[in-house]
Amino acid sequence: MTNGPRTKKDVMLLVPLYEHPADRPADWEALIRSADRLRAVVLNPDSGPGPGADSGFLAVTHRLRDAGVPVVGYVDTDYGRRSHGEVVGDLLRYRDWYGTDGAFLDQAAGEGEFLPHYRRLAVAARAAGARTLVLNHGAHPHPGYAELADVLVTFEGPWDAYQEAVVPEWTGAHSPERFCHLVYGVPDGAPAAELALSRGAAVHCAVPGAGTHPWCSLPSALEGAR
Repeated sequence: MTNGPRTKKDVMLLVPLYEHPADRPADWEALIRSADRLRAVVLNPDSGPGPGADSGFLAVTHRLRDAGVPVVGYVDTDYGRRSHGEVVGDLLRYRDWYGTDGAFLDQAAGEGEFLPHYRRLAVAARAAGARTLVLNHGAHPHPGYAELADVLVTFEGPWDAYQEAVVPEWTGAHSPERFCHLVYGVPDGAPAAELALSRGAAVHCAVPGAGTHPWCSLPSALEGAR
Protein backbone atom coordinates (compact mmCIF):
# COMPACT_ATOMS: atom_id res chain seq x y z
CA MET A 1 0.00 0.00 0.00
CA THR A 2 1.17 3.54 -0.70
CA ASN A 3 0.31 6.60 1.35
CA GLY A 4 0.25 9.20 -1.40
CA PRO A 5 -1.34 9.32 -4.86
CA ARG A 6 -0.76 6.16 -6.83
CA THR A 7 1.19 6.09 -10.08
CA LYS A 8 1.63 3.41 -12.71
CA LYS A 9 4.74 2.27 -10.80
CA ASP A 10 2.36 1.03 -8.10
CA VAL A 11 0.69 -1.38 -10.55
CA MET A 12 1.81 -5.00 -10.34
CA LEU A 13 1.56 -7.35 -13.29
CA LEU A 14 -0.35 -10.62 -13.37
CA VAL A 15 0.89 -12.25 -16.56
CA PRO A 16 -0.88 -15.01 -18.51
CA LEU A 17 1.85 -15.90 -21.04
CA TYR A 18 0.32 -18.87 -22.82
CA GLU A 19 3.38 -19.87 -24.86
CA HIS A 20 5.85 -22.70 -24.38
CA PRO A 21 9.24 -21.58 -23.02
CA ALA A 22 10.98 -23.36 -25.90
CA ASP A 23 9.02 -21.26 -28.39
CA ARG A 24 9.37 -17.91 -26.60
CA PRO A 25 12.51 -18.18 -24.45
CA ALA A 26 13.25 -14.44 -24.55
CA ASP A 27 9.79 -13.62 -23.19
CA TRP A 28 10.12 -16.06 -20.30
CA GLU A 29 13.59 -14.73 -19.51
CA ALA A 30 12.13 -11.22 -19.44
CA LEU A 31 9.50 -12.35 -16.95
CA ILE A 32 12.11 -13.84 -14.66
CA ARG A 33 14.25 -10.70 -14.84
CA SER A 34 11.17 -8.62 -13.96
CA ALA A 35 10.29 -10.56 -10.82
CA ASP A 36 9.97 -7.45 -8.68
CA ARG A 37 7.15 -6.17 -10.90
CA LEU A 38 5.10 -9.36 -10.93
CA ARG A 39 2.08 -10.15 -8.76
CA ALA A 40 1.92 -13.62 -10.31
CA VAL A 41 2.50 -15.59 -13.50
CA VAL A 42 -0.16 -17.95 -14.84
CA LEU A 43 1.14 -21.40 -15.78
CA ASN A 44 -0.93 -22.91 -18.58
CA PRO A 45 0.72 -25.83 -20.40
CA ASP A 46 -2.38 -27.10 -22.24
CA SER A 47 -5.54 -25.20 -21.21
CA GLY A 48 -4.80 -26.83 -17.87
CA PRO A 49 -1.96 -28.97 -16.51
CA GLY A 50 -1.88 -31.21 -19.58
CA PRO A 51 -1.25 -34.98 -19.71
CA GLY A 52 2.01 -34.88 -17.75
CA ALA A 53 4.78 -32.69 -16.43
CA ASP A 54 6.56 -30.68 -19.14
CA SER A 55 10.25 -30.08 -18.48
CA GLY A 56 10.23 -26.63 -20.12
CA PHE A 57 7.40 -25.32 -17.98
CA LEU A 58 8.86 -27.03 -14.91
CA ALA A 59 12.16 -25.19 -15.36
CA VAL A 60 10.63 -21.71 -15.64
CA THR A 61 8.27 -22.43 -12.74
CA HIS A 62 11.19 -23.24 -10.48
CA ARG A 63 13.10 -20.13 -11.58
CA LEU A 64 10.10 -17.86 -11.03
CA ARG A 65 9.44 -19.28 -7.60
CA ASP A 66 13.12 -18.94 -6.69
CA ALA A 67 12.80 -15.27 -7.68
CA GLY A 68 9.85 -14.89 -5.30
CA VAL A 69 7.09 -14.82 -7.94
CA PRO A 70 3.85 -16.72 -7.22
CA VAL A 71 3.11 -19.22 -10.00
CA VAL A 72 -0.61 -19.92 -10.32
CA GLY A 73 -1.86 -22.93 -12.26
CA TYR A 74 -4.54 -22.32 -14.88
CA VAL A 75 -7.75 -24.29 -14.33
CA ASP A 76 -10.89 -23.82 -16.42
CA THR A 77 -14.04 -23.90 -14.26
CA ASP A 78 -16.41 -23.47 -17.25
CA TYR A 79 -18.58 -20.93 -15.41
CA GLY A 80 -19.41 -23.40 -12.66
CA ARG A 81 -20.19 -26.32 -14.99
CA ARG A 82 -17.03 -28.33 -14.29
CA SER A 83 -17.43 -30.54 -11.27
CA HIS A 84 -15.66 -29.97 -8.00
CA GLY A 85 -13.66 -33.18 -8.50
CA GLU A 86 -12.49 -32.23 -11.99
CA VAL A 87 -11.23 -28.84 -10.87
CA VAL A 88 -9.53 -30.21 -7.77
CA GLY A 89 -7.87 -32.91 -9.86
CA ASP A 90 -6.24 -30.22 -11.98
CA LEU A 91 -5.16 -28.29 -8.89
CA LEU A 92 -3.45 -31.38 -7.48
CA ARG A 93 -1.70 -32.11 -10.77
CA TYR A 94 -0.23 -28.61 -10.83
CA ARG A 95 0.96 -29.03 -7.25
CA ASP A 96 2.43 -32.49 -7.78
CA TRP A 97 3.98 -31.92 -11.21
CA TYR A 98 5.09 -28.31 -11.04
CA GLY A 99 5.12 -27.32 -7.39
CA THR A 100 2.86 -24.35 -8.05
CA ASP A 101 1.92 -22.26 -5.05
CA GLY A 102 -1.29 -20.78 -6.40
CA ALA A 103 -4.33 -21.26 -8.62
CA PHE A 104 -5.90 -19.25 -11.42
CA LEU A 105 -9.52 -20.35 -11.75
CA ASP A 106 -10.59 -19.20 -15.20
CA GLN A 107 -14.08 -18.69 -16.61
CA ALA A 108 -15.40 -18.26 -13.10
CA ALA A 109 -19.13 -17.72 -12.75
CA GLY A 110 -20.11 -14.40 -11.23
CA GLU A 111 -23.68 -14.98 -10.10
CA GLY A 112 -24.52 -15.33 -6.41
CA GLU A 113 -26.05 -18.76 -6.91
CA PHE A 114 -22.58 -20.20 -7.67
CA LEU A 115 -20.96 -18.83 -4.51
CA PRO A 116 -21.22 -22.16 -2.59
CA HIS A 117 -19.53 -24.01 -5.47
CA TYR A 118 -16.63 -21.56 -5.63
CA ARG A 119 -16.36 -21.40 -1.86
CA ARG A 120 -15.74 -25.15 -1.83
CA LEU A 121 -13.19 -24.76 -4.63
CA ALA A 122 -11.42 -22.00 -2.70
CA VAL A 123 -11.19 -24.22 0.38
CA ALA A 124 -9.85 -27.09 -1.74
CA ALA A 125 -7.31 -24.82 -3.46
CA ARG A 126 -6.00 -23.62 -0.10
CA ALA A 127 -5.81 -27.21 1.14
CA ALA A 128 -3.79 -28.07 -1.98
CA GLY A 129 -1.23 -25.40 -1.07
CA ALA A 130 -2.50 -22.35 -2.98
CA ARG A 131 -1.13 -19.29 -1.21
CA THR A 132 -2.34 -17.08 -4.07
CA LEU A 133 -5.85 -17.69 -5.41
CA VAL A 134 -7.11 -15.77 -8.44
CA LEU A 135 -10.68 -15.92 -9.73
CA ASN A 136 -11.03 -14.76 -13.33
CA HIS A 137 -14.61 -13.65 -13.81
CA GLY A 138 -13.66 -11.30 -16.63
CA ALA A 139 -16.33 -8.91 -15.34
CA HIS A 140 -17.46 -7.67 -11.94
CA PRO A 141 -19.08 -10.56 -10.05
CA HIS A 142 -21.41 -10.67 -7.06
CA PRO A 143 -19.61 -8.88 -4.19
CA GLY A 144 -19.52 -12.11 -2.18
CA TYR A 145 -16.71 -13.46 -4.34
CA ALA A 146 -14.32 -10.90 -2.87
CA GLU A 147 -14.08 -12.96 0.33
CA LEU A 148 -12.95 -16.08 -1.53
CA ALA A 149 -9.82 -15.04 -3.41
CA ASP A 150 -6.71 -12.91 -3.11
CA VAL A 151 -7.30 -11.36 -6.53
CA LEU A 152 -10.44 -11.02 -8.65
CA VAL A 153 -10.04 -10.43 -12.38
CA THR A 154 -12.95 -8.07 -12.98
CA PHE A 155 -12.18 -7.21 -16.59
CA GLU A 156 -10.84 -9.30 -19.45
CA GLY A 157 -11.32 -7.97 -22.93
CA PRO A 158 -10.08 -5.68 -25.71
CA TRP A 159 -8.77 -2.16 -25.25
CA ASP A 160 -11.72 -0.60 -27.08
CA ALA A 161 -14.17 -2.10 -24.58
CA TYR A 162 -11.93 -1.32 -21.62
CA GLN A 163 -12.10 2.40 -22.27
CA GLU A 164 -15.87 2.28 -21.69
CA ALA A 165 -15.88 -0.13 -18.73
CA VAL A 166 -17.79 0.83 -15.58
CA VAL A 167 -16.72 -0.01 -12.02
CA PRO A 168 -19.48 -0.75 -9.44
CA GLU A 169 -19.42 1.07 -6.13
CA TRP A 170 -18.91 -2.04 -3.99
CA THR A 171 -15.32 -2.41 -5.17
CA GLY A 172 -14.39 0.77 -3.27
CA ALA A 173 -14.68 -1.13 0.01
CA HIS A 174 -11.67 -3.28 -0.94
CA SER A 175 -8.00 -2.64 -1.52
CA PRO A 176 -6.99 -2.03 -5.17
CA GLU A 177 -4.52 -4.91 -4.79
CA ARG A 178 -7.53 -7.23 -4.78
CA PHE A 179 -8.52 -6.40 -8.37
CA CYS A 180 -6.92 -7.16 -11.72
CA HIS A 181 -7.74 -6.05 -15.27
CA LEU A 182 -6.54 -8.10 -18.26
CA VAL A 183 -6.58 -6.07 -21.46
CA TYR A 184 -5.54 -7.11 -24.95
CA GLY A 185 -5.24 -5.35 -28.28
CA VAL A 186 -3.62 -2.42 -26.47
CA PRO A 187 -2.00 0.13 -28.80
CA ASP A 188 1.57 1.19 -28.18
CA GLY A 189 1.70 4.01 -25.66
CA ALA A 190 -1.88 3.59 -24.44
CA PRO A 191 -2.26 4.52 -20.73
CA ALA A 192 -3.43 1.08 -19.60
CA ALA A 193 -1.71 1.13 -16.20
CA GLU A 194 -3.02 4.59 -15.37
CA LEU A 195 -6.53 3.63 -16.40
CA ALA A 196 -6.40 0.48 -14.27
CA LEU A 197 -5.37 2.50 -11.23
CA SER A 198 -8.09 5.07 -11.82
CA ARG A 199 -10.59 2.20 -11.74
CA GLY A 200 -9.34 0.76 -8.50
CA ALA A 201 -7.21 -2.08 -9.87
CA ALA A 202 -3.58 -2.20 -8.75
CA VAL A 203 -2.94 -5.42 -10.71
CA HIS A 204 -3.19 -5.60 -14.48
CA CYS A 205 -1.76 -6.96 -17.72
CA ALA A 206 -1.94 -5.07 -21.01
CA VAL A 207 -0.72 -6.83 -24.15
CA PRO A 208 -0.66 -5.92 -27.84
CA GLY A 209 -1.92 -9.37 -28.87
CA ALA A 210 -5.44 -9.71 -30.20
CA GLY A 211 -7.75 -12.22 -31.87
CA THR A 212 -8.47 -15.69 -30.52
CA HIS A 213 -5.09 -16.04 -28.78
CA PRO A 214 -4.17 -12.64 -27.32
CA TRP A 215 -2.11 -13.98 -24.42
CA CYS A 216 0.76 -15.00 -26.67
CA SER A 217 2.69 -11.78 -26.17
CA LEU A 218 4.70 -10.20 -23.39
CA PRO A 219 3.00 -7.29 -21.57
CA SER A 220 3.85 -3.99 -23.20
CA ALA A 221 5.27 -2.79 -19.87
CA LEU A 222 8.00 -5.47 -20.06
CA GLU A 223 9.05 -5.13 -23.70
CA GLY A 224 12.24 -3.38 -22.60
CA ALA A 225 13.17 -6.30 -20.35
CA ARG A 226 13.99 -8.61 -23.24
